[in-house]
Amino acid sequence: MSSKQLTPREIVEKLDKYIIGQGEAKKAVAIALRNRWRRQNVTKELGEEISPKNIIMIGPTGVGKTEIARRLAKLENSPFLKVEASKFTEVGYVGRDVESMVRDLVELAVNMIKSEEQENVKPKAAELAEERLLDVLLPPKPVERKVEDLISDRHLELHEAEQPLQIDNTREKMRRLLREGKLDGRFVELEISEVRSGPMIEVFTSSGIEDMGLNIKEMFGNIFPQKKKKRRVKVPEALQILEQEEAQRLVDMDKVTRAAVERVEQSGIIFLDEIDKIVGSGSAHGPDVSREGVQRDLLPIVEGSTVNTRYGMVKTDHILFISAGAFSSSKPSDLIPELQGRFPIRVELDSLGKEEFIRILTEPRNALITQYIEMMATEELKLSFTDDAIAEVAEVAAVVNERTENIGARRLYTIMETLLDDISFNAPDMAGQEVVIDANYVKEKLENIVEDEDLSRYIL
Repeated sequence: MSSKQLTPREIVEKLDKYIIGQGEAKKAVAIALRNRWRRQNVTKELGEEISPKNIIMIGPTGVGKTEIARRLAKLENSPFLKVEASKFTEVGYVGRDVESMVRDLVELAVNMIKSEEQENVKPKAAELAEERLLDVLLPPKPVERKVEDLISDRHLELHEAEQPLQIDNTREKMRRLLREGKLDGRFVELEISEVRSGPMIEVFTSSGIEDMGLNIKEMFGNIFPQKKKKRRVKVPEALQILEQEEAQRLVDMDKVTRAAVERVEQSGIIFLDEIDKIVGSGSAHGPDVSREGVQRDLLPIVEGSTVNTRYGMVKTDHILFISAGAFSSSKPSDLIPELQGRFPIRVELDSLGKEEFIRILTEPRNALITQYIEMMATEELKLSFTDDAIAEVAEVAAVVNERTENIGARRLYTIMETLLDDISFNAPDMAGQEVVIDANYVKEKLENIVEDEDLSRYIL
């Protein structure tokens, strides 16, 4: 969880920086996230009884359903997994076990917390890496001792105690040169542990074939010792490699595993896309039976059950499930009644028009116009767009969406690529120039495509 607990209003404000419109959907997810914090602050007995209020987002493709869920997870640093419900119901193929999405979420959480822990131990790892590199650059000299000193432990201890502590001036000089970067051009030879790799085993379970991620070398780690290989690299790269190795050693994986399981159970988010694809038409046979079977498999996971993972048992009682679908040929009430009850909140997202497209192109932090301007700047080409050019692009996107398939804001990507393909191709040869995209340029590039409906189906 983040250190600063956000109010619903603050959550919506942060989502507004990346997603245009869809106020109802933002409000719903903001309340769901705040309710999670509220549950964790009531008594433990009552908190166990409060279940998350899962959400169904209804709307056409490209209106921001996935982006809302993804940005929400980033706000609270929650483990987030997007999975398509239709992947569990391919006809003629034994689909993946529905529980696999919980296992995947735990894997993501383990990697997330491992990275956080490595970041925490980075200063210590840097110190240890520096010492190891100095050992390579300036190997310590063996201490000479007499035979009688080695025979008598007591005499040896006295001998060592009598020796005054001396600072190795050469090593300190080397350390100073290393920190000042004066050894960056020098090569060193390192002995690096190889990453364990081996064939993956597919385990056949009662629910189907499930890739458990088992590794033969992990199973027989004592029989097959870890191999080491020598690499000759420059000092900066050597320091980086040694830092990574030391960070790996300093991280307590048992602690990481426990924290990952707890984070998944308390703050995990699973985004079930295309949930409308598992809605049957009421037929008693054929693929509809498979779809209803997927719904029944999903039911215990969403209701709250315990899933066995390689990191232990994981409870799904308090994982937040956000599902989404266009529901063009079906409706949420076509889901089986038990599953409907587990998604009490339903929000409808609005289709996007010209005004929304103008805002999408310019307002968000990651606005499409900003992306292209910054990318061309890497080629030393100054690219700019007039207001009427942006309005014309938005108009074209709205018209093409009406005439062909409505793919929402994704239409802007195809239009912008078509609009700027010549500039993107010739940008390396246009360094130092300035290009202004105006409405006339947009019309000239896109007029024929927009007017020819058949051509726009293939290009836009």
